[in-house]
Amino acid sequence: QVQLVESGGGLVQPGTSLRLSCAASGLTFGAVAMAWFRQVPGKEREFVARINYNGQNTYYADSVKGRFTASRDYAKKTVYLQMSSLKPEDTAVYSCAAPGGVFYTPGTNAKEYAYWGQGTQVTVSS
Repeated sequence: QVQLVESGGGLVQPGTSLRLSCAASGLTFGAVAMAWFRQVPGKEREFVARINYNGQNTYYADSVKGRFTASRDYAKKTVYLQMSSLKPEDTAVYSCAAPGGVFYTPGTNAKEYAYWGQGTQVTVSS
């Protein structure tokens, strides 16, 4: 059974940083790409970042490029999203996701991902 558990969310001030974690179990962690999405009430889920299965390639939404960094720790089977220079518009529930297949890089469409965490709330406000 695949489980993705996010942590690290919270209330922060604009301009500060936060690191989210996503602990994975039940999947071959070293063989799957991982992604981060975010969602605000009433809006579609939005792609944020993706890191491929070997950690050598990352891809970001234009809205977070240069401010967010995705990484992964194979020993801990954990994916991270380091967020800096946070803005109020970054406020959302952030979820990590994994595709159902291995050794390939899915796109930015949420429908391409089979497994999801429960999400962690990030609120950026002064």
